[in-house]
Amino acid sequence: MSEKSRWPNGARLALSVVVNVEEGAEMNVADGDKGPEAVDELGIALRKPIRNFSNESNYQYGIKAGAPRVLALLRRYGVPATFTAAALSLERAPDLAKQIAADGHETCAHGYRWVHQFGMDEDAERDFIRSAAQSIERTTGTRPTGWLSRYLLTENTRRLLVEEGYSYHMDDFSDDLPFWDAVDGKPILIVPYALDSNDMKMWVSPALTPADWLDYAVDSFDWLYAEGADQPKMMSLGVHLRIIGRPGRIGAFEKFLRHVAAHDKVWIATRQQIAAHWAESDPPPS
Repeated sequence: MSEKSRWPNGARLALSVVVNVEEGAEMNVADGDKGPEAVDELGIALRKPIRNFSNESNYQYGIKAGAPRVLALLRRYGVPATFTAAALSLERAPDLAKQIAADGHETCAHGYRWVHQFGMDEDAERDFIRSAAQSIERTTGTRPTGWLSRYLLTENTRRLLVEEGYSYHMDDFSDDLPFWDAVDGKPILIVPYALDSNDMKMWVSPALTPADWLDYAVDSFDWLYAEGADQPKMMSLGVHLRIIGRPGRIGAFEKFLRHVAAHDKVWIATRQQIAAHWAESDPPPS
């Protein structure tokens, strides 16, 4: 990291809050899938081609009750977030799409649907990536510049993102700072994400309490903030409407934001803002 790429106003740490919007775009036989969504807080992985109405309703909680809480909290603390959205989720929740845009948040593409793309051939994946961008532009008024896959990607993904005009990619967990990659000589900025601090841990590991998650998030922030005195760092915090938006969990999110607010020299920014700053101060190698 060069002197030029230090964060604005001498910040030690760039904090990226990522809100995942997947509800309504998950696997569903009603949408032509071979089976229902396997990621289920109830812990029932149905493999029969039937609708899991209970799990569908648990996802819809994120849109109906979780989203208003999350948006209100971000507004209260003046936090600009990146909403990584499956495009179909916003098509099916147009009021949410409008509110995300009205509050000045960024929308990053999280697939056209919240499904795996690693089994797609090149043409299908290109259409998947292109359709997501076109759909999000229709629902929010702004074309996404970043991409996050559902877990896995293909050897073609990054090249297709470059071809479709995306400027940054999130499918990487290897660093605490952005870095450049090149595909066929064309650069794309990698803005790494983080799995360890993600609230999904509270779904897949029921023994993990909101207090445990908060402790981990605060410890991560404090450590990176301390390191930032010598070399500025970036922290990613990923949450989900249907998870953190529950009344028993949203308080942990607020406590984290309150902890952050007690520190100066923190740049809370969208991933698009982080990518733009990095590209300007540390351009790709020629």
